[in-house]
Parts: sequence; structure tokens; C-alpha cells
Amino acid sequence: MSTQDRATQGPAAQDPAAQDPAARQRLTHLDEAGAARMVDVSGKDVTARTARARGRVLVSPRVVELLRGEGVPKGDALAVARIAGIMGAKRTPDLVPLCHPLSLSGVTLDLSVADDAVEIEATVRTTDRTGVEMEALTAVAVAALTVVDMVKAVDKGAVITDVRVEEKTGGTSGDWSRT
Repeated sequence: MSTQDRATQGPAAQDPAAQDPAARQRLTHLDEAGAARMVDVSGKDVTARTARARGRVLVSPRVVELLRGEGVPKGDALAVARIAGIMGAKRTPDLVPLCHPLSLSGVTLDLSVADDAVEIEATVRTTDRTGVEMEALTAVAVAALTVVDMVKAVDKGAVITDVRVEEKTGGTSGDWSRT
């Protein structure tokens, strides 16, 4: 089903549990009564895990010119966004209620200025019992929000788009890549 089909068919059509009662039993973040819970991962093996996420902030030609040159009035937008993204990854369990607090081994944020956007890529690593996809997504999202904040004096129409996991490695479910 395409994204457009899902958007036009409403929340029930998007929820596999709404269409398949057996699917509800497989949703690990719900208890028997359907209430949200944090999954117990104590029985899982500690393994090396990595996740990479990407996103873009569409900006005006003037912002691109400033980012490639003298900078925006608020300061070094890319440096501030990089630090904000790293901080975001570290704060993921405070922002996303059912995420486990993890000991992150490393977080890298790469930001680059394209012809029409700021491209953001985050890579997060851990050796733990659960993956770091949410931490990578949070890093990208917080970095993107920071870019918008840094450029809004020049471009009130900046748009955050295409925030998504590109790949993950490790864990019981194995490796996965969008490509």
C-alpha cells in the first residue's frame, strides 16, 4: 500500500492490528489489555548495533548562499545543529516514552549544504540489548529543527522532509537497509 493510499484510508487502515486480530498479539509494546508498556529486553543478548538515518531541510537559495559563505545572522548553523543532533540522540528516551535508555557508544552527525537543502545524516552505535534506530531518527530530527531555528530569520519557509532510517545492523532481526 502506498503512502498516499494509507493517508486516504484513515488510521484504522494503517494499523495492522485493526485488520488482523492476531497481529495485536505480536505488538510487543502492548500488554494483554492493550495498554502501552515498555518491553522487557533483559533476556536479549547484548550485541553491537548501529543505525543510520537521514533527513533534509529544504531552504531558499539565499540560505544556501549564506551557509556556503558568510553564515546566517544567528551563527554557525551547521555546527549548532550537529551538537543539537548529538544531544537529541542522547535524550531520546526522555522524548519517546517507550524507548529504553541506552549507553550510546558513538553518535556522528554529518551536515552538508546542497543546492536546495541542508542534508543531514546521523549514525548511532551501541553495544546493548535493543537497537538505536530511534536515536538516529531523533538525532536527525533535532538537527533539522535546529537548522530551521538558525535560518528562520532569513527563510521562514524552510521545510523538514525525508527523515527516515536508511539502515540498521545487529540484533535479533539482523541487518536491514533501505537500498
